[in-house]
Order: sequence, then C-alpha cells, then structure tokens
Amino acid sequence: MIWVRYVLPGVLVLAGFASLFVVDDTTKWDAFAMLVGAGLSVALLNVLFRFGAKGDEEREREEAARDYLSEHGHWPDED
Repeated sequence: MIWVRYVLPGVLVLAGFASLFVVDDTTKWDAFAMLVGAGLSVALLNVLFRFGAKGDEEREREEAARDYLSEHGHWPDED
C-alpha cells in the first residue's frame, strides 16, 4: 500500500520535472503538466480515501458504544 500512497505519486511528479530537462520543444510543458497533475491527483485520491475510511471507524465506535449502552444502561465513559 505504501507504493500506491507515496511512491507512485512521487515518481509521477519527479517524472514531470525530469521531462522539463529531457523533452525538447513545447511538448515538455505538456508532459510536465500531465505527469505532475497525475501525481497530485493520485495523492489527493489517497487523502480522500483516508478521510472516508476514518468516518467508517468513527461509526463503528459509535455503534459499539450504543451496544454497550443497551447492555449496561450507561455510556462506556460514564461512572
């Protein structure tokens, strides 16, 4: 998973900067924009996925607390 979260976006962004030195003519700016944009898009999708997964964990904790309430008659953090 580390490859998808960090390595792939990093490689794409570095390839974008490398294209500025390797490619000739005005095509280098197109390649730069495409590769850096793709790398940043992959990174942003990973961040958004992590935010979505965090919400699922919060819902599971809330459900566990409600189950505790129905069994014991009080919330887990109450005396």
